[in-house]
Amino acid sequence: MLTLAAIVLLADQISKFWAISALSDGEHITVIPQVIRFRLLLNPGAAFSIGEGSTWVFTLAAAAAVAVILYVARRLQSTAWTIVLAALLGGAASHLLDRLFRAPGFAQGHVVDFIDYGGLFVGNVADIALTGGCAVLMLLSLRGVPLGVVADNAHASSPERAPEPES
Repeated sequence: MLTLAAIVLLADQISKFWAISALSDGEHITVIPQVIRFRLLLNPGAAFSIGEGSTWVFTLAAAAAVAVILYVARRLQSTAWTIVLAALLGGAASHLLDRLFRAPGFAQGHVVDFIDYGGLFVGNVADIALTGGCAVLMLLSLRGVPLGVVADNAHASSPERAPEPES
């Protein structure tokens, strides 16, 4: 799981580095006309720039998400859940790094967004991992796919025995 999360984190941070270097002068690159273009946006808030004045709240939320995912991951035995939580961990950790270490300052940093979806919203690779991870998380939850096994599962799987007849 940590390897997959690291891949998401690295892909996001490398793509943000590229976006800052290639798009910082107001440049934009059209990928699919009227659907997707690359343009730089430094986002102090959450999705759709909600909560722009509360960057520290999003820093705490990202830190909490990383901590909870790492705690839950200790019991993972499902490949599907491992992939989902890896995507969520990588995305949350990358956003946390932005919040902690990007301008304007520690725990107040702006997330680098650059993928413009037809003027509806602007996101990044971590957002794709987070959105996809949340969608699959909901699907796994609805289907009842367990995260792992209970430590005392050996007793739960053995059939109950009928009581011995008294002699």
